[in-house]
Amino acid sequence: MDYYAAVRAFLSAADTLSFSKTAQQLEIKASTVSRQIAQLEAELGIALFNRSTRGLVLTEGGTVFREHAQLSIQALDEARHITSSLNTAAQGHLRVTMPVSFGRRHVIRHLSRFLEQYPDITVDAILSDEIINLIDSGIDLAVRIGALPDSQLMARKLAEHRRIVCASPAYIAKHGAPARPEDLASHEALRFALATDDKWLLVPKTAKGAVRGEVTVRLHGRLRANDTEAILDLAIAGSGVALLPNWSVNQALQAGELVHLLEDWQVQAGRTPGGVWAVYPPKKTVSSKVRAFVDFYAGIFSTPGYWSA
Repeated sequence: MDYYAAVRAFLSAADTLSFSKTAQQLEIKASTVSRQIAQLEAELGIALFNRSTRGLVLTEGGTVFREHAQLSIQALDEARHITSSLNTAAQGHLRVTMPVSFGRRHVIRHLSRFLEQYPDITVDAILSDEIINLIDSGIDLAVRIGALPDSQLMARKLAEHRRIVCASPAYIAKHGAPARPEDLASHEALRFALATDDKWLLVPKTAKGAVRGEVTVRLHGRLRANDTEAILDLAIAGSGVALLPNWSVNQALQAGELVHLLEDWQVQAGRTPGGVWAVYPPKKTVSSKVRAFVDFYAGIFSTPGYWSA
């Protein structure tokens, strides 16, 4: 007996209460349906249907078996679909949103290579610093930076999100470099206008890389901006001390336009650790195009030395 086929025939018959209609649905003979269900009943040792001239009626045993068999068949179908999709060529139209600065620096620059690798995918790249509702906007995927709020969305971390205290050589020559976190309170801090407060949290690093203790510094300064690139430009221009993500500041550090300050301290803008995330609506099976994009950029961002390149 083909147990899988027999259970499918039973479930169809339980819905239609007719062997002939089941045969039409499954495109097999009614006699085959009757034989499969008879074999299933013999295997289970219980009648699944009461048969009469009026048709079929589920027995108590049939009702119980139907309830559990539906769940099992659904799980098996899903397992087959997920497994077979692993061998399906990534294709389709992908709509992805990302923060403007990060998107320009670290997504758009690699997009041509992604399209070369996946010729059957087309992409809408939507650069916006607004948090777009993915489901309402028909967005397949979002790249988001920082700490993720609780939501029903699925997420995969693509990279760590580290911040660096820095200032230009000209600023340091004029105002000096802070020797300890508390010194930041007397400096011109370039603050992010959308932050919930004007505080930085600093934790000292040990020789082994672990951290312990912390210092919270309240910031002062006359300049605020709501854009990472704007704060970077202001810092390079010598307007103050900035807390910038490593993904935006490394080139300026290597070029000598900025100097890394308080290197023995790990710095963050809040208590919740951040990251670079791929976020997408919850589905039983992640589409091949979304999985391809996430795997591609996770591979790039995990390349040794990428964030200091």
